[in-house]
Amino acid sequence: MAKVAIVYHSGYGHTARLAQAVARGAESVAGTHVTLVSVTDVEQHWADLDAADAIVFGAPTYMGSASAPFKAFADASSKRWFVHAWKDKLAAGFSNSGSPAGDKLATLQEFAVLAAQHGMIWVGLGLHPIVPSTKHPGEFVNRAGAFLGATAQSPHSAPDHLAPPPVDLETGEILGARVANAAARWVRGK
Repeated sequence: MAKVAIVYHSGYGHTARLAQAVARGAESVAGTHVTLVSVTDVEQHWADLDAADAIVFGAPTYMGSASAPFKAFADASSKRWFVHAWKDKLAAGFSNSGSPAGDKLATLQEFAVLAAQHGMIWVGLGLHPIVPSTKHPGEFVNRAGAFLGATAQSPHSAPDHLAPPPVDLETGEILGARVANAAARWVRGK
């Protein structure tokens, strides 16, 4: 069984919805155990992260980088870095912002560097930009054209139950399934 942990911060609930979509995608792959971890609860879940075969990082992009609570989690992960606890695990990431671009690429790059510092292996989105949706005709997944991870847009005034839009959640599901499939191959290869 492959174990995928999704560790995220969500300031207004939008990024939590994206995290749940990533989890749904991962859970769609048979034999995958998924653990969702909010950075606000990470103290109770370090063992889950250590036991995971893949860790997916997620946070809203605020002012061109990951949110401060996520950054605090990343800084706290240095105890794991010191003992190579996450070395050779798979890693991936997702971000959400209020504007279409929102400098989310900078946040995904921040996650990739965090993963590299831990000795992890990065899994990108694996989609061309603007791919027709299978669930939402006339709409497009990966509409922002990201390659490093999944991105979403949630207008600042949107209630958390309405944003991100369904196609962005579908993009998150695609990322989750890709990570879970990679983790299954990774576990079989051990």
